[in-house]
Amino acid sequence: MSAEDLEKYETEMELTLYREYRDVVSIFTYVVETDRRFYLCNSVDLKARTENGEVFFEVTMSDAWVWDMYRPARFAKNVKVLTFKDVNIEELSHQEIDPPKS
Repeated sequence: MSAEDLEKYETEMELTLYREYRDVVSIFTYVVETDRRFYLCNSVDLKARTENGEVFFEVTMSDAWVWDMYRPARFAKNVKVLTFKDVNIEELSHQEIDPPKS
């Protein structure tokens, strides 16, 4: 496989992922961003934990969709993420993401 073929494949995968995101975003309530992944979910719980003087975050999500083009299945019933980095959680406003009705 040439570098050009690989680039074309990755571009197609990203476009497919974006289209899937566009199709499913309206069924989710929250957007969760971590340092490694982007998630859509309907339930999220964030807890700050301390162990040996280190602070980390435990994020638990249910009914989730994962933005990752290399995963064979992007829907997950339950997800738990542990991270030392920032976590961003936003509640979606569905009227902002619904396409205009013509």
